[in-house]
Order: sequence, then C-alpha cells, then structure tokens
Amino acid sequence: MSKKVRVAVLISGNGTNLQALIDACIAPNYPAEIVLVISNKANTKGIERARKAGITTRVVDHTNYSSREEFDTELSKILSNSQCTLVCLAGFMRILSESFVNKWPNSILNIHPSLLPSFPGTKTHERALEAGVKVSGCTLHFVTAELDAGPIIGQAAVPVLDNDTPKTLANRVLKEEHKLYALGLELVANKILQNKKIALNSEKSTVSKSLLNF
Repeated sequence: MSKKVRVAVLISGNGTNLQALIDACIAPNYPAEIVLVISNKANTKGIERARKAGITTRVVDHTNYSSREEFDTELSKILSNSQCTLVCLAGFMRILSESFVNKWPNSILNIHPSLLPSFPGTKTHERALEAGVKVSGCTLHFVTAELDAGPIIGQAAVPVLDNDTPKTLANRVLKEEHKLYALGLELVANKILQNKKIALNSEKSTVSKSLLNF
C-alpha cells in the first residue's frame, strides 16, 4: 500500500493500546502509520514502546501550562506540524478542551472501557459491577466536546462473571480494547483513503462529512 493515513497517538502511561496499534501498523497492507507519540508525562512505558518501534516521541508536560486551553493549543500546533490526519487517544488522561476538539473534527478517536452510552467517565468497571450488568465491554468512538458521547465506530462485548472484581473485568475488557482499536483504526483509515480518492474526482466530496457514514 503506497498511501497510508498519518496518525498521532496521545498517551499518559503504560501504552498497551498504543502497542496494539504499533503491532497492527507493522502489516504492509495496514492503511495507517503512527508518525508521532505524545505523552503528557515523562518517562512513561508508552514512550519507551514508541522509541523501541522507531516512532518520533514528544513529552508535553501539562503542568508547564497555565490553562487547559494553552496546553491544548501547544498540542494542536505539534500535531499540525506532524501533518497527521488522525489523533488516537490511548490512555490519555486529559479532558480535551472544546476548542481543541473543534480544530480536529471527526479526526480524534478514543477507546472507552464500557459499552457506551452506559458508564461514561471514570471508574467504569466498579460502576458496572455495582449495577449488576451481565455484559460489559469497550467502545471506540470519535471524540466530541461532550465527554464520551461522540459517534460510535465499534464496540466489543465482554461477559461479566459472578466472581469478577474491577481488576479482573478490566483485564478482560483491555484485551478486547486492543483488538477493537486496531480494527477500528483500520476501518477509519480505509474510509479516509477511499474518500480522498473520490475527492480527486469530485470537489463536493469531503472526508470530514463522510467519515460518519460507515
């Protein structure tokens, strides 16, 4: 495949979902390539994973900025300079500002450890167990200004066992996150490449509008 969608991944920690995406991108026919990994924390395992894979890394410490908007402005500048088309959030423990999201419409992907719209936000596994649900899972979605409410790209279901703890449930869900993220990014990247080809023949075709029409 001669053309690949350029992807930046934002992380804050261990980077297991990042590793799943790195592994997926190794395949010659995979339609995306990770060109940049940004962490808001230094010395993370995720940064080590990226460097081992030969991917450019940046550490942008959010504590060095006076506001969320100032931090997000710097992030957006770095992403633009990397000429990336998609931004993947992989354990990025920061809520992005509305202005940032609006600068990257239909271009930010996030994996969430529940079957949205159930259990948005944090402590998803604890809340799922407290609610007594029999099925949990994960959701890959586009990021919008409203937390965990963007258009859904795909979901994977995981049964909740009687003896589950938040940790055991989280571990099983995480395995599905790895698979879903790689498949979902492939789907979105292929869609972008298809629409770019169409756009060459029709000025009325735009990638951002058609991304949601899966």
